[in-house]
Amino acid sequence: MKIKRIAIVGGGNAGWLSANHLGLELFRDPDIEITVIESKDIPVIGVGEGTIPIIRNSLQSFGISEVDMLINCDATFKAGIKFSNWKDAKKYGKNNFYYHTFDAPYPGGYDLTYYWLGNRSVAGFSQLSDSYHIAEKNRCPKHPNSPPYKGLINYAYHFDAAKFSTLLSDNAKKRFRIRHIYETVKQVLLHEDGSIKGFQYDSGGYEAFDFYIDCSGFSSLLMGETLKVPFIDKSDVVLTDTALAMQVASEPDEGIFPYTKAVAHGAGWIWDIPLTTRRGTGLVYSSRHMTDDEALAKFSQYHGKKLESTQVRKIPMKAGFRENFWEKNCVTLGLAQGFIEPLEATSLFITDFCAGMLARKFPVNTEDMPLYAKHSNEVATAIWERIFDFIQLHYCISDRRDTRFWRDVTEKVERSDLLKERLEMFRYSIPQRTDFGSSFDLFHAESYLWVLYGMDYPTRAPVVSDEVGQRARQKIVEHIGRSEQQADSLMSQREWLTAFKKFAAQNKVR
Repeated sequence: MKIKRIAIVGGGNAGWLSANHLGLELFRDPDIEITVIESKDIPVIGVGEGTIPIIRNSLQSFGISEVDMLINCDATFKAGIKFSNWKDAKKYGKNNFYYHTFDAPYPGGYDLTYYWLGNRSVAGFSQLSDSYHIAEKNRCPKHPNSPPYKGLINYAYHFDAAKFSTLLSDNAKKRFRIRHIYETVKQVLLHEDGSIKGFQYDSGGYEAFDFYIDCSGFSSLLMGETLKVPFIDKSDVVLTDTALAMQVASEPDEGIFPYTKAVAHGAGWIWDIPLTTRRGTGLVYSSRHMTDDEALAKFSQYHGKKLESTQVRKIPMKAGFRENFWEKNCVTLGLAQGFIEPLEATSLFITDFCAGMLARKFPVNTEDMPLYAKHSNEVATAIWERIFDFIQLHYCISDRRDTRFWRDVTEKVERSDLLKERLEMFRYSIPQRTDFGSSFDLFHAESYLWVLYGMDYPTRAPVVSDEVGQRARQKIVEHIGRSEQQADSLMSQREWLTAFKKFAAQNKVR
């Protein structure tokens, strides 16, 4: 039977990313109708405000202009993540930091990591990035005349999650003719074979579809509650399980740093994400190592004022993912699929990747689904397992031992066999692309290089001849001078965005 009617249960970024990806691939087929079902009674989590560069590809493919994105979503540019205080303060100082940027640590196209390992005093590893000085000087990664979605470095965005969802929604309905209804699903009815038959709505109506996408958030209405697909709990791997979130207004002339701040504390870390009108902040912590009152006090300390519990939003975070991404005639995306703390902006990343994968390999007939499901489940599981490895990497290689939390995450938490194998191998050789043979390792060698050597991981330094060493040192010195000069030639992010919006308004640019 041909699949004609597709239901996406839940809006938010997961639902509307799915709608755009499916619309892009399927809208030319007049038989197919895609419906997004949103409930006015169920709030959207709407915290994730950071992205990675792959989102630019998706937005371009959807036909969304960068102008619309920047203007309508209070968006700013993101050159990477600045990790502060993730290392021992006694050894590295109280304000130690490193960057995970979106470029490769190859100055002038040369991989100088082996030389750097034996000469770490020549520069911090983060300084090998083209983005380092742009970030440190709060510059915009684009010239005034840079083409849309192009910059001097690889970049992503920070944005208002609710406004981004609206942008995606408007585009899906206008460009891909996505049907949008407001209904609350009261009951999910099943066929005799256990697949989903249709929905009974609170309003009294009933609708049946051929294929279902669960974007219902943590409730996992279809995949969890209805189809009973088990949840693989990973709370023993990533211990942070709670967040306090708060928005902070910013002044019109306040500087905008072009990175996400990830500031470690005694039982987790704090995010700080700048938009054009405000900052999104949050304190992530392990409830096994910090009480709610202690967390609020730490958050207050960060903001320099006493906060009341009514001023923050408490968000429980259960780390893990559904055993199956695809079950019978249903797939799951977004928080309904799985969750891991927001350290590397992985939530939207996984949703975007999996929604694109589904859309590009969407089955024509119901008879084709078992084969598609088997392959997709293998891919999704591999993605989640490697994502957990990468997030755990940030904690387990730290040399902090000043609190019980840091002692536990570095000494007691179990690691996957592959992560243990890689960390042992990286003691003797640097990460290389051949170490990441699977295309489902969404974070590759370059990301591991930034984190490992930003954290001063002890890889054995090879013997380098004096001649090679002198050339390598010169390359690094030249690179630092060149990248600093480039950053000095750029506008500040606030200045660029203000000028950009003024120009767009005067010239009605879209």
